[in-house]
Amino acid sequence: MFGSNGEKELQKRYKSESRAQAFYDNQMLEHLNPEMIRFIAKQQMMFVSTADSQGNCDASFRAGEPGFVKVLDAKTLAYPEYRGNGVYASIGNILENPHIGLLFIDFFQDCIGLHVNGTAFIEEEIADLNDPKAERWVKIKVEEAYIHCSKHIPLLKKLDKEIHWGTDNAEYKGGDYFKAKLTKQTKHSNQTL
Repeated sequence: MFGSNGEKELQKRYKSESRAQAFYDNQMLEHLNPEMIRFIAKQQMMFVSTADSQGNCDASFRAGEPGFVKVLDAKTLAYPEYRGNGVYASIGNILENPHIGLLFIDFFQDCIGLHVNGTAFIEEEIADLNDPKAERWVKIKVEEAYIHCSKHIPLLKKLDKEIHWGTDNAEYKGGDYFKAKLTKQTKHSNQTL
C-alpha cells in the first residue's frame, strides 16, 4: 500500500483521493522497471534526501559520469560516495535512520524525473563495482519508484565544465561563496565589543 498516513489524511481533507489513488495504481512501483533502469543509467546527477533519528532532514546533491548510479537488480541500486567536505551529513543520517529518497531529473532532454525511495546501507566495497574515485558506496533497497511529472521541470542547456573530483582546492570548491566564515567572524567580533 503506497502513501503515508499524512498523505491519506490530506487527500481526504482536500478531496483528491481518487486522483491520488489513480497515481498510486498507475505510476508507483515497488521496484525499478526496464524504462527506469535505462533512465538511471543515463543520469549524471541526483538529489538525495535523508534524516537523522530525530527527523532533522538533509538534502544533498550527487553527480558523476553517466551511469554513476548502478542498478544491481530491479530492487537494488548503489551510488558511490566521493570525497567531500568530510562532514558525512548524508551517510551520518543513514547510520541513524536508513530511510532515503533519491530524485533523478533529466533537465536536458526529456524534462522528466524519477523518485526512488527505500532503505540505505553504507558499504565499504561492493563486488563487481569499480569506481576508483569512490571512497565507499551507499546501497539502496528499493521500496517505491515513481515519476516526477515534467510540467514544471525547465529545459536547460548543458555546457562543458571541467570537474575536479576529490579536490580540496578552495577555488574549485567554491571557497566561502556565501561568506559564512566572514559572517561568523563579524558576529564574534560584535559580541566581544
